[in-house]
Amino acid sequence: MDVRSLGLRTELALRTLAGSLVEDRGDHLVVRTPDNPTFWWGSCLVLPQAPANAASARRWLATFEEALPGAAHRTFWVDGVAGTAADLEPFVTLGLTAEASVVMTARSVHAPPHPQRRAGYRPLVTDDDWAQQVELSMVGEEVGHDREFCTRQAAADRRLVDGGHGRWYGAFVDGSLVCSMGLFTASPGLARFQSVKTHPDHRGQGLAGTLTHVVARFGLDEVGARTLVMVADPACLAIRVYRSVGFTDGEVLLAAERPPPG
Repeated sequence: MDVRSLGLRTELALRTLAGSLVEDRGDHLVVRTPDNPTFWWGSCLVLPQAPANAASARRWLATFEEALPGAAHRTFWVDGVAGTAADLEPFVTLGLTAEASVVMTARSVHAPPHPQRRAGYRPLVTDDDWAQQVELSMVGEEVGHDREFCTRQAAADRRLVDGGHGRWYGAFVDGSLVCSMGLFTASPGLARFQSVKTHPDHRGQGLAGTLTHVVARFGLDEVGARTLVMVADPACLAIRVYRSVGFTDGEVLLAAERPPPG
């Protein structure tokens, strides 16, 4: 399967670097992450286009269940560069939630209009740094971010750092990690941001914008990336933060999910 979406190509590249297995079945991809089986988007199907009707959606659900028999969730990415959540209505009728994210890119960046200078900005290095990353990943989340999942995910991200594929940066206030994000090389000249998260008590203070600028400069100046890629929820206020440092909207990435029961 030839993946067209820049957002998907970079995501799959990083999943593979982190240990996920991507099986090409010709008309779809199966993604498995043995090290973190509760990682929904590490155990999913990538489809060439949205299902045309409910019967097609049911066939894809059956394919998911055959390929990932132990999974209690259902997750699908849809390849392409445009579309809306309405394109996934056949999945919605079967109880899944449709999402349409924006794939953003930048070839140059500038400082945000209101930099936050009170915090310290640096890569995560120590065991304590990464332990704080686990805690930050869990705070404010309701579903799918329990300690086991977040610990496994942090370990996978740290392996990418230790393997020389990029860095995970944090904003620290009085020694506490309050905002973090990763940036890794997806292919020569292309680097992808991962998991931007700000502690709920520290949002709206300019931390994410300032840290995004710091990390973007690392990608352009030290990694040598020519294009930086970010995938964002258009309904989230954070998308304005990314635009404020120079990211522009490009493709649309469609996805559908159904969490495990309960």
